[in-house]
Amino acid sequence: MNGFLPISKQEMADIGWYYCDFLLITGDAYIDHPSFGTAVISRVLEDAGYRVAILSQPDFRSEADILAMGRPRYAVLINGGNIDSMVAHYTAAKKRRSDDAYTPGGKAGKRPDRAVTVYAMLARRAFPDVPVYLGGIEASLRRFAHYDYWADRVMPSILESTGADGLMFGMGEHSVLELAANLKHGKKGAAACAGVRGTAYLAHDAEGLSFPAVECPSFEEVCANKPAYARSVKLQYDEQDHVRGKALVQRHGKRVLIQNPPALPLTTAEMDHVYGLPYMRTYHPSYEAEGGVPAIQEVQFSIIHNRGCFGACNFCALAFHQGRYIQSRSHESVIAEAKQIVQMPGFKGYIHDVGGPTANFRAPACKQQEEHGLCKNKRCLFPSACKNLEADHTDYLNLLRELRQLEGIKKVFVRSGLRYDYMMADHNDAFFRELVEHHISGQLKVAPEHMSDNALYYMGKPSFSVYEQFRERYARINQKLGRKQYLVPYLMSSHPGATLDDAILLAEYLNKVGYMPEQVQDFYPTPGTLSTAMYYTGIDPRTMQPVFVAKTAEEKAMQRALLQWRRLDKRPIVLAALKKAGREDLIGFGKECLIRPARGEKPPAAAKKQPAAAHRTGKGGTHRPPAPKKKGWAKAKKKK
Repeated sequence: MNGFLPISKQEMADIGWYYCDFLLITGDAYIDHPSFGTAVISRVLEDAGYRVAILSQPDFRSEADILAMGRPRYAVLINGGNIDSMVAHYTAAKKRRSDDAYTPGGKAGKRPDRAVTVYAMLARRAFPDVPVYLGGIEASLRRFAHYDYWADRVMPSILESTGADGLMFGMGEHSVLELAANLKHGKKGAAACAGVRGTAYLAHDAEGLSFPAVECPSFEEVCANKPAYARSVKLQYDEQDHVRGKALVQRHGKRVLIQNPPALPLTTAEMDHVYGLPYMRTYHPSYEAEGGVPAIQEVQFSIIHNRGCFGACNFCALAFHQGRYIQSRSHESVIAEAKQIVQMPGFKGYIHDVGGPTANFRAPACKQQEEHGLCKNKRCLFPSACKNLEADHTDYLNLLRELRQLEGIKKVFVRSGLRYDYMMADHNDAFFRELVEHHISGQLKVAPEHMSDNALYYMGKPSFSVYEQFRERYARINQKLGRKQYLVPYLMSSHPGATLDDAILLAEYLNKVGYMPEQVQDFYPTPGTLSTAMYYTGIDPRTMQPVFVAKTAEEKAMQRALLQWRRLDKRPIVLAALKKAGREDLIGFGKECLIRPARGEKPPAAAKKQPAAAHRTGKGGTHRPPAPKKKGWAKAKKKK
């Protein structure tokens, strides 16, 4: 064999298998790399002695491809792929995407909408007596009753709509092994999930639970009552902790959804073992004729060194999926993977990334988390860094230094998710200086998301003043090192709470510093996030207070256009937005103006310079953005 797990009945026969223990169906092409959940779960099961066959992107119009693999001994496992199938298919404006990076040749259309649901129903038809369990991000974020942006309604738990026996949420190594052991010892269906952390299942009642439990508002209640929906989401987040989290119960008609507490995090030794399994680190060779799978390009020469994120932005699914507790690999494990990469065909000496959900987290935010878990109603970095936060980059810096010294490695980049607020909480310049000197090339990407403290409050991000301080520190270090490198900010429009005035405020700031982003991300209401709950209900689940939401196509277009005000194609919508907001003072020829009048027209006669907009912090206070101190978003000063 070629080192991959079998993907067909013929490949199973070639290695002497007449059956498999688990048939794993996925919406992605089969890429045997630890950045892909299918690869990790299949290798973990294989390592435990089980036979696993992979069925990638089967025909979703019939169960023929599933039947062709033969009946698995224990169960069918299903995931939609590395990203939600609806996100893979549609933009935030609900327009169909023309390609799919997780499909051979980048072709669109190889997986269905709501892939987990479709595959589960096909698996049920193919093997009515075989248990079906769901996993991956698509199932994980739909485990409770949830608002579905694409259908624009509240939908029941994905277990209700698929008829599956159970699902695994979050990172599933512990859960899948315990579930497999239960199946091996004769437990069936939902009973195999009972008492297993990191799983959810439907039952007739909630009696005899293995864990203390709390009850969420029912499916029927959250459909009928938006405040109940907001309370339900807040409760789900409150219990998403492996130390203090309780089981959650949510009624769906005559049955109840039971979610056990999250799985225990992997220890460093366990994580080292998982990432040391014999991955082939590329896509299955059968895809070569179609040009390979584009998704491998971003990760093939990259290394994941951690899991979890205590940043917990409201629009991000990480807190509800991986959790906020940080897990990390040992230096020895990461170095061993780097040495593997050096020997790979096509490697040219550049490690593209040493990161994870947040690249610069190597340990829990504070010692208390190890014993007591993460605080229920507090954030480690929001609204400002917690006094108990231990901001220390020493271990991560030492890891990067070790990687730089390896023979065959020319450069080690850091590209994924640096938390600049965590960097600012660390007053030692050593990591910052070496990051600028050794680990970026021309530009550094970070995510301030906005500059209005009102918008940032609803995003769960720190004050923009933190970013300004970071920008100045970055420029200062570049200047000291004689480098001319830039910051590339990720910005988001139309997040719940962000008003048209906030968008204008951001456009004014960008104009002052001489920067216009090439790309802007509209807020995307994906299942399971606090921000999506705000979008649907118009209520902030943290406070149960009303929140403004830009929902119409016009409102969203205006906020987005204001961030790219110089583009000629955006001119009509920018003009309309400024007039709607009463900001005609920004139409004219002054350097503070965003757009000029049409040829032959004069600036609006009634336009008057508006005072700098004071705006809510989200809690009733006011904030005025600081005046920029230098031109350019983050240019280092030229040496004289």
